[in-house]
Amino acid sequence: MHHKILVFYVRRTTKNSSGKQYRYKFSIMSRRRTPKKRSVMPDPVYDSRLVELIVRQIMRKGKKSLAYRIMYESMNQIAESTQQDPLGLIEQAVRNATPLVEIKARRVGGSTYQVPLEILPERGTALAIRWVLSAARNRSGRSMANKLTNEFVEASKNAGNAIRKRDEVHKMAEANKAFAKFRF
Repeated sequence: MHHKILVFYVRRTTKNSSGKQYRYKFSIMSRRRTPKKRSVMPDPVYDSRLVELIVRQIMRKGKKSLAYRIMYESMNQIAESTQQDPLGLIEQAVRNATPLVEIKARRVGGSTYQVPLEILPERGTALAIRWVLSAARNRSGRSMANKLTNEFVEASKNAGNAIRKRDEVHKMAEANKAFAKFRF
């Protein structure tokens, strides 16, 4: 990667001293091209990209095998409790939790506006996964697999905290749709 280095000198004076010269260096990154999207390899058991994305979000401190164990245990619990295909139920849960718009703060003049923006499907899926997992983490209970199972089942039925979060974002976007003209 090539960065342009911008160097400039500033003379600062205080009451006691004559002008001191300070040297500032800034790195300017190129904004010419956007990085390529990297494809996600599907997980080994269910051969699903969605499961792999969820596992990557579950993972903490690089412990991917633990994340896989939590996810697969959760999927087994879903299969036992609902008598349904766990992959289909998880896909339905993520689809239900996926938002269509998001809110971004934008400063115009002296005030900050909450500007609603339409989002790409990949971004919507990423937000849905993040919301389902944070809702599962905030649940009371012992094992993460149990909490994740309950959250997936509720999200597939259009209930639970992840769905509440999606509705909250949609309401905020609806309330601030007058500021859509300030889009980036």
